[in-house]
Amino acid sequence: MNTFYTLILAGGSGTRLWPLSREELPKQFLNLTNHSTLLQNTVERCLTFTDPEMLHVVAGKNWQALVQHQVKQVTKCEKNCVIQEPCGRNTAPAIALGIAFLLQNGADLEDLVLITPSDHVVADSAAFKAAMETAKLAASSGKITTLGIVPTCPETGFGYLKAGEMNGSGYCELERFVEKPDLETAESYLQEGNYYWNGGMFIFRIIDMIKALEEHAPKIGEPLKKGYDHLLSSFESLPKISIDYAVMEKLDSAAMVPLDAGWSDVGSWDAVYDISPKDDTLNAIHGDALLHGSTNNLMFSRERLLVGVDLEDMLVVDTPDALFVAPRGSSQKVREVVNSLKEKNRKEATEAPESARPWGTYKILTETDRYKIKKITIEPGKRLSLQYHHHRTEHWIVVQGTALVTLDGKELYVHEGESIFVPKNSQHRLMNPGKILLEIIEVQNGEYLGEDDIVRIEDDYKR
Repeated sequence: MNTFYTLILAGGSGTRLWPLSREELPKQFLNLTNHSTLLQNTVERCLTFTDPEMLHVVAGKNWQALVQHQVKQVTKCEKNCVIQEPCGRNTAPAIALGIAFLLQNGADLEDLVLITPSDHVVADSAAFKAAMETAKLAASSGKITTLGIVPTCPETGFGYLKAGEMNGSGYCELERFVEKPDLETAESYLQEGNYYWNGGMFIFRIIDMIKALEEHAPKIGEPLKKGYDHLLSSFESLPKISIDYAVMEKLDSAAMVPLDAGWSDVGSWDAVYDISPKDDTLNAIHGDALLHGSTNNLMFSRERLLVGVDLEDMLVVDTPDALFVAPRGSSQKVREVVNSLKEKNRKEATEAPESARPWGTYKILTETDRYKIKKITIEPGKRLSLQYHHHRTEHWIVVQGTALVTLDGKELYVHEGESIFVPKNSQHRLMNPGKILLEIIEVQNGEYLGEDDIVRIEDDYKR
């Protein structure tokens, strides 16, 4: 039996769900619907038909630590699941890189691969798995296969797939891809009934995708033939193009499997409201919120109490460093807000209050021009780089666990309730030698507190 692989694509710019999403924290890493992130939900969904060892995530270097951290929480698997992109080149080069990696690590040309985005919601996992089994049949016959989302409204924000006649195996010929339509055209598609939303999910035999890339996108297909190392070294020169434009729209024959599983691309705060549970007054509440005389609102807060009085059809999203308020129906304009913030060099457009690192996480609790306070969490057995700072001192207070601190060549243990001071230009390192999470409150003080004021001397993660 052929091996089945899953490649999850975890790119993204982090603008559509601002202020929760940021440039360094795109929406796939956010918890929007339950206690897991969209990436974790995707992994769990795919593990129902994929062996954990055969699941990989294609992501940029900036997100490798965060991807590994989140996937490990779901799979409990220590292996590195990340296939690292040198830079973002859209989905066609990302898929080629994933295929090359699989082949280098033992995959066969006849093996099947699922390509799926990391940032979509699928409410009915059983229906998704059933559609996947049908798609495997189509792909095993040599057809590159896509999942067509059964439309629920005349949506103008998605591309469409025109389906041919269904066969007895549950899939049909894919007649053509259709660009995003205007409203009148989208309404006609819905009435015709043989048009589906393009959800960006594909299943194929490796050999079939390689041949398609060689024929229709040779600037990607030729480097792919030369293997993973060559493709990796030439990745920045590959065309920046989607798999739809590079391959799918040019195929003479492809297959489509309908998917009716409560799918959403969660592309805006309006979409988050649509997929969220509602109370009796049609308010969707995430976190700690109190509404009085209010209907049809989204209230989203993970840090503090939100109170609304006599609100109707509003979106309110609160984060530690920014508050977003807009009428429902206007959330797509958040892109303009983010562009404006970037023009003003505002860190709120790019930096997230909480970030993941290979050793754990840190969260900014408060910040001024002269001091910054963080909560640092270090996983058992992990350590930060040996480093020093030109512009700041650091004061570490252990609130959970025991820290092994290296300070100017000396090692000492700092226990819960104890603290230690790190002067400017002192070489230092922080390690968790224990078996439980180590939590530190770090107080930085100085004339410059940027993350780039770090001179690394030794680093386990080769940054």
